[in-house]
Parts: sequence; structure tokens; C-alpha cells
Amino acid sequence: MKKREFLKSTAALASVALLPTTIWSMTKDKRLRTAHIGVSNMGGEDLRDISSHDLVDVVALCDVDTNALAAAKKLHPNAKTYADYRLLFADMGNDIDAVIVSTPDHTHAPASMMAMEMGKAVYCQKPLTHHVTEARAMRKMAAEKNLVTQMGIQVHSFYDYKLATLLIQSGIIGKVSCVRAWSPKNWGYDGPAPEGSDPVPENLDWNLWLGTSAERPYKDGAYHPGNWRKVLDYGCGTLGDMGVHIFDTPYNALELDVPRTITNNCRKPTGFGFPEQNMVTYEFPGTKHTAESLKWVWYDGEGAPKEHEDLKLPNNEELPEQGAMFIGEKGRLLLPHFMQLPKLIVDGAYKELDLSKIEDLGEPVRDYGKEGKMHYHQFVDACLGKDECTAPFSYAARLTETILLGVIAGRFPNKTLHWDNKTAQFLEPEANEFLDAPYREF
Repeated sequence: MKKREFLKSTAALASVALLPTTIWSMTKDKRLRTAHIGVSNMGGEDLRDISSHDLVDVVALCDVDTNALAAAKKLHPNAKTYADYRLLFADMGNDIDAVIVSTPDHTHAPASMMAMEMGKAVYCQKPLTHHVTEARAMRKMAAEKNLVTQMGIQVHSFYDYKLATLLIQSGIIGKVSCVRAWSPKNWGYDGPAPEGSDPVPENLDWNLWLGTSAERPYKDGAYHPGNWRKVLDYGCGTLGDMGVHIFDTPYNALELDVPRTITNNCRKPTGFGFPEQNMVTYEFPGTKHTAESLKWVWYDGEGAPKEHEDLKLPNNEELPEQGAMFIGEKGRLLLPHFMQLPKLIVDGAYKELDLSKIEDLGEPVRDYGKEGKMHYHQFVDACLGKDECTAPFSYAARLTETILLGVIAGRFPNKTLHWDNKTAQFLEPEANEFLDAPYREF
């Protein structure tokens, strides 16, 4: 089933009279009515932090797992509950203003696109989409309908990341020629696909969990609730999880677009799980903050990153567990992940940061509970006309596309793929089949 057909059929379910965004955001009571699709794990955190805003009313909850739905209902007893987001939209189209999508990756685009088709503001967890074509479609629709949108990369609004962005753009290390980023997390799986099937738990609607993805028998412990990130059909591996967070600040600071070439050094594809270890090398067109071109290397999996001269720290210190290193003409800037100040390294020694010419960001915040809410509240305030989002889909789609190109490169180990930004196609035709996937009718 093609995505256009899916949108047409699901939009028919929601064929109700809808208030334009510009009208509901100016209503006299100035409150935001939210619907939450996916309310367990990260969805539970999203629900908690969105609803912590004084001007939010949670009016709808949706999850394919009745246990998760029941737990969320206890916190918001006045909200209506649903298992199928399509029925939620059909039933409550006139009673919601914004939609928060916190599902596994493969459902991000189907749910978000339907919400945007109805003129709703959308907060969608990272990575924005599961496929490159979806990222481009979401960016286009958000722009055409002039909607408030935000991708769930909470650290985008954290003090240390905003400071690093300002430092890089101030020229503290000159033109940047290379970025090296890493995470030792392992959202990969090198084993075989599970065989057979298990009874579907009574609390889970497996058909709705699969959604638009291909039919697959349920296997206990293999997908829901925790391991779907490892599987090609549902997640985007470590790169699509931690990579989005750790790429975000360098991508934003250097004002990058999508890459020209991508090479993934990893094991041969199995057709089921993502590689447990990846080293992805991107080459980007230059910007005003970079050399003529920029090299970007991502490492993940056990032991990441590999040793490299660019990553040596003064006094033989160990690297932070996760982070990014900017390599420039005049030195290096280390950005640990997360809630640690960036560190300037010049001639093999740490140098004190000169913040005299940097915008005053106040004092560093070291309370995740407090700082974590900022990104969510920015979205709410933007919906109410009081702020602007800093990770809208116009930005998030390009960052996600970059991430997904590296994920696709994992299907062609050690082969350099060439990406044409204008046509949204690889020059290697065999890679283009992974830009998209048909939608299952469900």
C-alpha cells in the first residue's frame, strides 16, 4: 500500500470540521489540548513533561498495550483512551490541538502525517521517521500547512549544547574540518531472525503494533516492548537512537545540510537486525563554519570509539562514554554527552573558555528533571503563540535524513554511497530501494 493511499484512507476516518491552527492557538482560554500516541517508556516521559506545563490539558491517550494505557489513564483520568490512533482522530478531531507521537520509529510518520493532514501541531520523538521518503514528506507537509512542529531531541535545549553551538559559531577553533562522534551503546543484533511464534499477550494488540509495517508473527521478548530498535523493520539501530542526540549539536552548530557520500564499515547484512558495531563516515559540503568539505565519523557498539589522534585528551584522560569532538584549524572542542560543559583543547592542553563574546545563557543547569522539560514547554508555548520551536521538522527532517542515509549504508558494508540532494536518490540504484517501504493495510 503506498503512503499516499494510506493517507487518503485514514484521512477519510477523520473527515470532520477542523479549526485552523491559527484559530485554535488564539482561543480565549489560551490552553492546549493534547493527544498522546504511545504512552509507555519514552512515551510516558513525553506525557509527563508535556502535561507538566500549566496550560496543557491532556484529553486523549492512545497505546496498543492496555497495561501502558491503564497506567497513563490513572494519571489523566479525564482523558479518553484508544488503541488505534486512527479512531482517536476520527472521534476527537475537533477536540485536540496538538499531537505527541512517541511510538516505535516505524509508526512515527504514519501517525504524524495523519495528524498534520488534519492541521494539528505535532511533537514527534526522534528519529523523525523510519524512511528517508517519510522525512521529506513530513517536512513538506509541515511547511505547506504552516504547522508548529518539534522533534523530541530534548538535549537540543540544554545549556551545554547551546553553549557549544555558540562557541563553534564564534570561531573558537576556526574552520572545522572533521567531527568524530561516538556511543558504545548497542542497538544492533547480529544473530538470526527468531523462528516460530508465541501467543500474543492479552494486553497487546499485535496488529496495531505492527501498523503499516510488514506482517510478522509475534515472538516474546523480540520486539515489544524493548528490543524493536534492533530490528530493521521497526527501529534505526544505535545510529538512529543515540546518533540523533549526539549528531544534533554539531549538525546545528555547523549549519550542515545532507551529506554527499556515506560509507559504513560494518558486518554483512543479515536482513533482520542492525549491525552491532558501525563506523560510518560522511562527507558534507562545506559551510561558513567548516573547511571546503567536512568529514564526519560516527562510531557505535562495544569499544566505541576506535583510537584516533583526533580523540586523544590531555593528561592521558579517558574520553567520556559518549560525545563528539570538533577538529578545527585552531584546536579541538570536546562535547561530552551529556550535562557536561564543552572543553577547549589547544596544542594538547585544555584552555579556559572565553565566554566574554558569547550570548549570556545564565548558569549551567545540572538538574535533568528541570532542564528536560524545556524542550517540551517550548513546543507548548509555540503552539500558544508565545515562542518558537528550535527543532522544527524543517530542521529535524534534514538531520533525520542524514542519520538514515548512514543506516542504509549499513546494508552495503565498506561501499561508498553517493547521495544527490536534489533528486533524493543515490547514484547507486541498488541502494534506492531502501529509501522507502510499502505500507501494509491494517
